[in-house]
Amino acid sequence: MKYVVVTGGVVSGLGKGVTASSIGVLLKACDLRVTTIKIDPYLNTDAGTMSPFEHGEVFVLDDGGEVDLDLGNYERFLNIKLTRDNNITTGKIYQHVIDKERRGDYLGKTVQVVPQITDAIQEWIERVAMIPVDDKEGPPDVCIIELGGTIGDTTFSGHNDSGILDAGDLESMPYIEALGQFSCRVGPGNFCLVHVSLVPVLNAVGEQKTKPTQHSVRGLRGLGLAPNILACRSTKPLDENIKEKLSQFCHVPKESIINLNDVTNIWHIPLLLKEQKAHEALIKLLNLQGIAKEPVLEEWSTRARICDSLHDPVRIAIVGKYTGLSDSYVSVLEALLHASIVCKKKLVVDWVPSSDLEENTKINAPELHKVAWKRLKGANGILVPGGFGDRGVEGKILAARHAREKNVPFLGICLGMQIAVIEFARSVMNLQDANSTEFDPDTTNPCVIFMPEGSKTHMGGTMRLGSRRTYFQVPDCKSAKLYGNVEFVDERHRHRYEVNPDMVGEFEKAGLAFVGKDETKTRMEIVEYPAHPYFVGVQFHPEFKSRCGKPSAPFLGLVGAAGGKLDLLLQNPSQFSSLTKRHMSKNGRLLAKACESGNSKKPAKSLLYNNIYSNGNGVYA
Repeated sequence: MKYVVVTGGVVSGLGKGVTASSIGVLLKACDLRVTTIKIDPYLNTDAGTMSPFEHGEVFVLDDGGEVDLDLGNYERFLNIKLTRDNNITTGKIYQHVIDKERRGDYLGKTVQVVPQITDAIQEWIERVAMIPVDDKEGPPDVCIIELGGTIGDTTFSGHNDSGILDAGDLESMPYIEALGQFSCRVGPGNFCLVHVSLVPVLNAVGEQKTKPTQHSVRGLRGLGLAPNILACRSTKPLDENIKEKLSQFCHVPKESIINLNDVTNIWHIPLLLKEQKAHEALIKLLNLQGIAKEPVLEEWSTRARICDSLHDPVRIAIVGKYTGLSDSYVSVLEALLHASIVCKKKLVVDWVPSSDLEENTKINAPELHKVAWKRLKGANGILVPGGFGDRGVEGKILAARHAREKNVPFLGICLGMQIAVIEFARSVMNLQDANSTEFDPDTTNPCVIFMPEGSKTHMGGTMRLGSRRTYFQVPDCKSAKLYGNVEFVDERHRHRYEVNPDMVGEFEKAGLAFVGKDETKTRMEIVEYPAHPYFVGVQFHPEFKSRCGKPSAPFLGLVGAAGGKLDLLLQNPSQFSSLTKRHMSKNGRLLAKACESGNSKKPAKSLLYNNIYSNGNGVYA
């Protein structure tokens, strides 16, 4: 087994997660099997109870693991299925060691960070690295390990003015020590350390500065880890003299210094790595010359260029609670992008804070209210993602009402589906106090109720989590057609509340259609409003299984409907999706056909992130 460890100091934009994912793509392109592990040095057992504002999106795996959003990047880039064990946290490690101590496994020894904790980390890595994640038998060839947090960066973090270690250094220390021991155990031909560092530019003179990277590498060496490859983040390609300077002062060969400069979309990153022969450096360091092949990345190259070439816009309003941080909805953004490429549309995202749509904001901040409604009314499609808590819920209900009454394509995910049901009950069925018991426990019309098996005393890991099966009840509904007319689908869930099964009959008499249900037919999984061009709600989170070449069906329907292509999709979704495959020719001759005539004027470059245009309300960093 070969191991590639990715560490980093303070970087922005394309950081360690995208770097680790792109290295994985490059190695897979060399015909190597790849798995990944993300280390998060916080004490939480998992990411499930953490605020999206603090930590970004909580990504859910098939086995119900609530993990860091970077595991979503790994799954999307590498087309693999990970488990909760692929995300190591300090909480998990300490719990594991404490459980062993309570059983008496340490035979009365004093349990310490070294060696018990560091040994547990190494054992966890070796065990998980051997588990296949690509539906093939046998262990993978390479395990890519990303160490979260900032290490070695004494310029921007680490030591404070008094020279004392800060929290970031302290919580990472056991992992740094464990990885140092691990590199010695497995040997130099089986271990490679890639360090991601920032090379900033001084605006006054436009000079690229190497000091932050020098300090970062020096700090890393002081902790017992020596980088084999430097991945340097910069706005523009590095000058040759800068590479020579970094090589001299960081003791890294020039050919092992890789530049990750700004790109128009993240699919260019594996191509950047290949252009700079990063695969050759990795193969040499890991002694893989005998089994690795020349990387084949034509599909990635063509997809990246197609994404750059699309100009005909489709505007999707995302109405949510966490719109101030786009990382809170990173899988939603990626799923929209996957669908927009298949539909040959330039994705434009309009962020709409749901609370800004409410009457209270109209009174207290009328300008915000006006802007929010302008964005909502100007959108070609509306998406209400999942969320928790009652803040902004009434605004989401207003957005669903606007979409239903004005025939605007609508997709509600998890809570987004629930608020669509509540809005229908209030507006169409005239149940004025209809609500979820999450927001109004005393409502006389509880459209959404707490699940019977849920826990009201513990939050972590007590929801309905992971992959569950949904059976289609109406074969000719839009959702079934978009999924390819299959009998059932397996999608990932994360919720505590569900549509009240006792009210389903009333809803269906009034015009709603619950076209997807679980195996017991008591849990509503997919709802449609047949009288609407595209009004769909799903209890699961389809964004977690969307892939570059295979976009999620509900997202494809939303973007297709917003872009005027829903009828084509419903007639033959697989044939329509194959448009992308036809563009993925080796010579790229079909690339020009990817663009439709339309507005080619681009918004300001500062509003572009991963080729998604935004109104600037979301924070891309």
